[in-house]
Amino acid sequence: MRYIRYAFLAALAICLVTVALANSQDVTLKALPDDFAGLLGVSPQIDLPLFIVIFGGLIAGLLIGFIWEWLREHKIRAEANRTKKTVSKLEREVTRLRGEKHEGKDEVLALIED
Repeated sequence: MRYIRYAFLAALAICLVTVALANSQDVTLKALPDDFAGLLGVSPQIDLPLFIVIFGGLIAGLLIGFIWEWLREHKIRAEANRTKKTVSKLEREVTRLRGEKHEGKDEVLALIED
C-alpha cells in the first residue's frame, strides 16, 4: 500500500511540474477594477507566472472549502461532545449505584450477583 501511495505522489508531482513548465509565462493579476483603483489612487497589479496563479487559486479554493466544511460541521461536533459528556455522566452514575447496591454485602456474593 505504501508503494502505491508513493507512486501516486510521484505521478502527481510530475503532473504539477509539467503544468508549471507549460505555464511559466508572466500574466498581470489585477486585484481591483481600473475605475475603483483610480478612486483609491492605488495600482493593485502584479506580474506573476501563470502556474502560480493557477496553483494559488487551487490552494485558496481548498482552504475556503475546508473552512466552510469545518464551520458547517460545528453543530455535529457540538452534539457529539454533549452526547459524550452525557454518556460519561451516566457511566459514573451506574458505577455509583452498583456500589450502593452491594454496600454491606459480602464481596464474593456481590460479584456473583452481577
